[in-house]
Amino acid sequence: MNKRILALLAAFGASVIYGINHTVAKDVMPTYIEPFGFIFLRVTGAAALFWLISFFGPKEKIAKEDWPRLIGSAIFGMVINMLMFFKGLSLSSPINSAVISTITPIFVFVLSALIIKERITPSRAFGVMLGLAGALGLVLFGEQMQQGAPDIALGNIMLLTNAISYGIYLILVKPLTVKYHAFTIMKWVFLIAIFINFPFTISEFTAVKWSSLPFDAIWRMAYVVLGTTFSTYLLNIYALKQLKASTIGAFVYLQPLIGIAFAVLVGADKISFVRIIAAILVFIGVYLVTKTKRKTPSQQKP
Repeated sequence: MNKRILALLAAFGASVIYGINHTVAKDVMPTYIEPFGFIFLRVTGAAALFWLISFFGPKEKIAKEDWPRLIGSAIFGMVINMLMFFKGLSLSSPINSAVISTITPIFVFVLSALIIKERITPSRAFGVMLGLAGALGLVLFGEQMQQGAPDIALGNIMLLTNAISYGIYLILVKPLTVKYHAFTIMKWVFLIAIFINFPFTISEFTAVKWSSLPFDAIWRMAYVVLGTTFSTYLLNIYALKQLKASTIGAFVYLQPLIGIAFAVLVGADKISFVRIIAAILVFIGVYLVTKTKRKTPSQQKP
């Protein structure tokens, strides 16, 4: 099997893990662990794994001027992002979570346009409006209550905050990826995140009755730490070495489809007309924002 096929399988595998995560993580909260307590487990477990695997990577020292950016990356990528996602997921539903999470590329583009003056084309501007309309449609016109989702409106707002925060994280961390190995960045941002998350998460973490946890809860927690947080990053890193970034980006469309299909298949959620329309608007919006214009032969560099 050639490297390109393996890379495509890695990217697909990461999308499957992310998609299933919306239901797997939802089903363990808050019965066995509260959302913020789950974040402490996730961040601490991932930090330990990334520090362990970093011994197999290069030994790099973070430059003094890069620490503020590294700390900012931890705050937006491993604190606000994760806290809002898990709390929002506990209040909302797996399908809403899967659809709203897909809007991150739109916020990345908007932030890029504001911060680094990335060019805004009419099609991209229209894509931003469509994507936001779909996300706001879920917040304003979606179901307000269903079993296992006590406050869908508030949960959806938190999921939107998560998407915005993750977009800021991507903008902040991008320059660091040019200077440092991925293992170096990940081990430090997750370690920093442990200390920042600590006061918000430790009470819910210590409240967990670890000795009486059933196997169903244990494997779900392990899935989030080993699968969603650790394995997906390694799979995407491998895929990026063989494929173009634009090819990897195309897999963002698979995640909500997998998430919705899995949630419906296991009976964790249901499809509604508003969700279908919202998903279509978000998908089209993300496509318009992330698509790149093909160069004609005369425009291509020799």
